[in-house]
Amino acid sequence: MGFIYIILIFGFFALIAGIRVIDQYERGVVLTLGKYTSTRQPGLTWVLVIIQRMMKVDMRIDTVDIPQQEVITKDNVTVGINAVVYFKVMNSEKAMLEIQDFKRSVAMYAQATLRDVIGEVELDTLLSQRDKIALNIKQVVDVATDPWGIDVQYIKMQDIELPADMKRVMAKQAEAERMRRAIIIQAEGEFTAADKLSQAAELLTGKPGGIAMRTLQTIEKINPDPSKTVIFALPIEFMEGLKSLSDHFKK
Repeated sequence: MGFIYIILIFGFFALIAGIRVIDQYERGVVLTLGKYTSTRQPGLTWVLVIIQRMMKVDMRIDTVDIPQQEVITKDNVTVGINAVVYFKVMNSEKAMLEIQDFKRSVAMYAQATLRDVIGEVELDTLLSQRDKIALNIKQVVDVATDPWGIDVQYIKMQDIELPADMKRVMAKQAEAERMRRAIIIQAEGEFTAADKLSQAAELLTGKPGGIAMRTLQTIEKINPDPSKTVIFALPIEFMEGLKSLSDHFKK
């Protein structure tokens, strides 16, 4: 009877020790005597201790940082780039059985792919098409990690660090571009103003007394303090008479 009690007590403790709880965002990969047997779903489950072993896999979206990489672009400019990889385990048994450390493997492969892809583009393309380049990196990494049961959601390049001399050159280039735009805008404004002034002069000339009224308005704006302004006014007819006399002598 004592032996039976020992077996019952051992079985009770084995039953208690084999109880496992799997959270909603996890899956349990069970190995029996080292061989894969099943994948347990979320909830309460039980494994036979010593004989079976269960490894939990987190199925949520995970992130891994790519430390800053010194990369030489296609036009021989050295830049420092760091990025973040967002990935998710789609097949828990593959993630545990096909690769030893899938998180570290994803980070290392993404790091190598980033260096390869950046090395094939020029600096201007890298700065202006960052999202497109990140998508190309994501597609390459996603194809490689698919046999591991990993789905790469997206990759974001956070910082692109340029050399100090390149920053100065780009600042000068940006300043020259802004100056060029300012000169063009000023020239367009002067052209429009000249065109409008020509139309206004033509309109005033065609109206009796138009030039005289405009002259009086101009005189009024010469100095806001009338006490400091001396004006010698001549009739328009006098000026027209001088012009007629000058034309007569020329003939």
